[in-house]
Amino acid sequence: MITVEEAKAMDVARMTDLFKAHMNPGQLHFMKLLGFHKIKVERAEGMHYIDQNGRKILDFFGGFGSLAFGHNHPRLLEARKRFQEEKRHEIAIAFMSQYQAAFTHNLAACSPGDLDMVFLGSSGSEAMEAAVKVAERAAGPRKPKVVYAENSFHGKTKGVLSITDGSLYRGEFRLVENTVRVPFGDIDAIEHAFRSDPAIGTIVLETVQGGGGIITAPTEFWRKLRALCDKYGVLWVADEVQCGYGRTGRFYAFEHHGVVPDVTALAKSLGGGKTAMGAMIARREVFTKAYGTPKTAMIHAPATFGGMGEACVTSIEALNVLYDEGLIDNAASTGAYLLERLQTLQAKYPKIIKEVRGQGLMVGLEFQDFSQTLPMVLRPMVAMLDDKLKGSLSGFVGALLLRDYDVLVAFTEYNRNVIRLEPPLICTAEHVDTFIATLDDLLGRGIVAIVKDFVKSQMG
Repeated sequence: MITVEEAKAMDVARMTDLFKAHMNPGQLHFMKLLGFHKIKVERAEGMHYIDQNGRKILDFFGGFGSLAFGHNHPRLLEARKRFQEEKRHEIAIAFMSQYQAAFTHNLAACSPGDLDMVFLGSSGSEAMEAAVKVAERAAGPRKPKVVYAENSFHGKTKGVLSITDGSLYRGEFRLVENTVRVPFGDIDAIEHAFRSDPAIGTIVLETVQGGGGIITAPTEFWRKLRALCDKYGVLWVADEVQCGYGRTGRFYAFEHHGVVPDVTALAKSLGGGKTAMGAMIARREVFTKAYGTPKTAMIHAPATFGGMGEACVTSIEALNVLYDEGLIDNAASTGAYLLERLQTLQAKYPKIIKEVRGQGLMVGLEFQDFSQTLPMVLRPMVAMLDDKLKGSLSGFVGALLLRDYDVLVAFTEYNRNVIRLEPPLICTAEHVDTFIATLDDLLGRGIVAIVKDFVKSQMG
């Protein structure tokens, strides 16, 4: 057996061997393309990873929004240390837990309207499973159908996979069939679905589509959606797993639009980047319809590890840090500055950058199709390959940002031309300036040089 100290001392070659032997050898192909396979993270602090060579890597990836507080926030470390030193209880299935009680109270206090009934789990998928189940139960057996959107991502577990719109993830699994697919942000399509099918009881939408490429819908859409749901008796589930928890400059992204869903879900940064925590939050009326009697209360009761002691203590402290340090407001102001600086780059490199979009510190940077970056004479020939080359430019840029500038970025599931930027909410204007300067320098090389440099990186 490998010991903890031996694991700590393990080199990259040994890590690679074990990854291939016991985890996911196919994934290693993509890690090699991006240069991720050369990195051994020794520690992490604030906005940075520190690798085996002492190199500081600026984190504009943020674990797909899981690191609102950056790495190893001192208050979270201290809260966890005290919990351990006092030998407090972790699992209290037979008893009520003061830590669960306090955390669910805090979540309800952060939530608008009558979103005040909380179910705790360990992941976004688990939180979304709970959200869809409570809605289906409350909607009743005569309204079992669930509407979801094109390019949606709600998780990879079997239930929410049925409303995750990705052929890659769906594979050839047998999924539930009580679903209806509509274009994201198309209120007319949604109204047509509601009007034509009285069996629809639930609609599930990300407030901001992360995997779709950081896609938003206007306030008018969300207000009309709320009105349509009320008119047709449909429950609205807002997936805020990635866009919630202050990332867009409000605690929930839907708060920008002055509306409140019937059910929502959080995860990612909910555990402060130190523990796995997910939560479903429902209106009391909805929850009571689903599980409000002794006979029905245990249909979807908490799982063994839902709301463990140290996880709840960490999450309690994280919520307090979120507000004490003004991180939601910082996400709004620093996010606006990031968008402004990126839009300046777009104006400077219009043949490379197609669009900049997002809100707060949830930003998508979409590159042009490869053919559009080339001289006019080459475009017709290369355009035929654009679909196959999708994602190549964003991959080249991401790999070179890491290799040459010590900056880490993310990508999106469905639109491969998009780089996803979700830095921690502790991000400052100085961090943005550093990121913009590196990206400007890289794009200034020109497409031909970028491609050549990437090819060289694969040969090294």
